[in-house]
Amino acid sequence: MENKQVLLVRRPEGMVKDDDFSIVTVPVVPITEGQVLVQNEWISLDPAMRGWMNAGTTYIRGVALGEVMRAFGAGYVVESRHPDFAKGDAVQGLTGVQQYAVVEGHVLTKADARAFPLSWYLGILGMPGLTAYFGLLDKGHPQAGDTILVSGAAGMIGSLAGQIGKLKGCTVIGIAGGREKCRYVTEELGFDACIDYKEADVAAAIKAIAPKGIHIYFDNVGGEILDAAMLNLATGARVVICGAISQYNDAAFNGLKNYMKIVSARGTISGIIVFDYFPRAQEAISDLGRWLQEGRIRYREHITEGLENFPAVLRMLFTGENYGKLILKL
Repeated sequence: MENKQVLLVRRPEGMVKDDDFSIVTVPVVPITEGQVLVQNEWISLDPAMRGWMNAGTTYIRGVALGEVMRAFGAGYVVESRHPDFAKGDAVQGLTGVQQYAVVEGHVLTKADARAFPLSWYLGILGMPGLTAYFGLLDKGHPQAGDTILVSGAAGMIGSLAGQIGKLKGCTVIGIAGGREKCRYVTEELGFDACIDYKEADVAAAIKAIAPKGIHIYFDNVGGEILDAAMLNLATGARVVICGAISQYNDAAFNGLKNYMKIVSARGTISGIIVFDYFPRAQEAISDLGRWLQEGRIRYREHITEGLENFPAVLRMLFTGENYGKLILKL
């Protein structure tokens, strides 16, 4: 059996480029005790991958040059030498950008591909879904009547965080790029309003829509939009830092200018790393699955085929071309 893999061969400078990666074909190595061989059908593309390409260690070690690019994948067990998995099981986990993955069993989770499409376990029922769920509920602590502001509202995490906010009885305002994305956020996802950051003065628009201030700001983009949100915090505001996609391709992050607003608001700023919540994953999957079945939340995937298209598809995360969860089909 041959295995096509995407290797990281150069640290990106600015936007990721095709030649930061190499596509190789190698034999599938035999598995040993405790390992599982998985045939990937789906590869997840997530903003966190840009940070994983950097050298050093933050909350996780950077991908070494010459290694298979780290990614969450979903597929089926081909062979198992782990007691918890059998041939044919649907699974998801950190399998990397490759057709076949030999992984330790403890990094995999079984997926119920009969209840929902397998690809959903990389999105709304996977790492991004857990991030939105626990980020909003555990870090934001929404209360009925709160006003929530969500940046990156047309993306996977932002779209779900806002919809959960609506389920909790909150007024939800999104920020997205372009009129069509704002239409999607309000008309399809049910947000109360959406600010087009490409056309509006974001700080002024927030103030006009929410004159009494924002109780929860769920941030996916950082930079100037984070600063604009900080100017409009209500007393007791909770700022949840999920990501900063506007900054990931810059050599240095833009510093937060309006951070003293958190003092006058008597508020808090907290960050979320989804790996901390994996022991509670079933809690989120249960709620999200029920809400999906009841039609109370909506979900969209943006699917592109072909492992060879990985670099180009990854760039879509940073150019804003995708709607919803970006996934590569093998």
